[in-house]
Formats: sequence, structure tokens, C-alpha cells
Amino acid sequence: MTGVRRVLADLTGRSQRRAVAVLADQVSATVEGVRLAARMSSGELTPAQARTGMVDAEHAGDALRARLVAEISAALTTPIDREDLYRLSRSVDDVLDNVRDFVRETDLYQAVPDPADTAAVLAIAGGLDHLRRAVEDLIPHPGRVIGQVLAARKCAVRVRKHYQHSVAALFSAELTHDVLKRRELLRRLDIVGLRLGECAATLSDAMQKRGH
Repeated sequence: MTGVRRVLADLTGRSQRRAVAVLADQVSATVEGVRLAARMSSGELTPAQARTGMVDAEHAGDALRARLVAEISAALTTPIDREDLYRLSRSVDDVLDNVRDFVRETDLYQAVPDPADTAAVLAIAGGLDHLRRAVEDLIPHPGRVIGQVLAARKCAVRVRKHYQHSVAALFSAELTHDVLKRRELLRRLDIVGLRLGECAATLSDAMQKRGH
């Protein structure tokens, strides 16, 4: 893009809208990966099937993150600080990476998926849906962003509570290989929730900087 075209794109807001659209698409790609994990937990997919499907979701997420970096680098202005856009995109990528590891480790450990995890995994998907809507509101409706961010954060808290209650139940069970596997997978799921919380915190901080 030439210098004149870059300036025109910024003056008309096209470059900002492109960056926001790519970030929203990255969040959507992550949701697809999370939904694969939910289908695994519910028994609809085997861990091996979910692991195979995660390859496409991860590739899509990585490609969109690369596109976002290119858009941010070319834009003269961004709807929030470009450093915060980078951080938010990285945190979304961390969510997808850890969901991938949750699925991969379930398959690797030859663990039986626990349907009790489905609600927590769907809470992650719900939190990402709120995050995507927050991103989509950045330019047209910035006043709505914080409400969506708070809703995403509540979803992350639900994942942490699921982890805590599930681990408490494990402590009353006899120590077996299956219990150890379950403990590791619950910890991975908790990490996904923590990364979701970081997404919400990053966007909240960015909006505070802009006075919203």
C-alpha cells in the first residue's frame, strides 16, 4: 500500500475496520476450536476426531493472527492502542493453543472425556462470543464494549469454579492413573479460562486508556 493510499484508508476508517474485522474473525476461529472440544467432552466426537479437527482451527487462527499483524503494521491509526491489539490477539491465540492442548492431551493420555466438562467448555465459547461482539463494537459502539467484556470475564470465572469443584471431588477419590489424568486435564481447562480472562482484561485496560 502506497503512502497516499494508506492515508486515505485511515482517513476513511477502512484500515481500522479491516483490523477489527480480522480480529473478530480470529476470535470466531477460536470459537470453532472450542466447540470441537465441547463435542469431544459430550461424547459426540472421539478425542482422535477432535484432535484432527483442531488442526484446521489452529491453522485458521494462525493465518488470521498473521493478517492482523500486517493490518496493524500498515495502519496509521487504530481503534485502540496497537500494542493492546497485539496483546489481545496474542491472548486469543493462547486460548486456542490451550484448547488444542486440552484435546491433544485427552487423546495422548487415552483419557475418557468427562461430560461434566462440557458446560465449562461451552462457557469458554460463550465468553469468546462476548469478546467477539466487544471487538465488533469497538468502532461503531465503543460504549457497549465494557458490558461485553464483563460478560466474558464472568464466563472465565465459571471455568475457574468448575475447576475448583472438580479438583475438590478428586481429592476424595482413591489415587489412580485415571485420577492423575483427570487432574492434568482439569488444569489445562483452567488455563484456558485464565487466558480468556486475560483477553477480557486486555480489552478492558485498552478501553480505559481511550477514556471509555
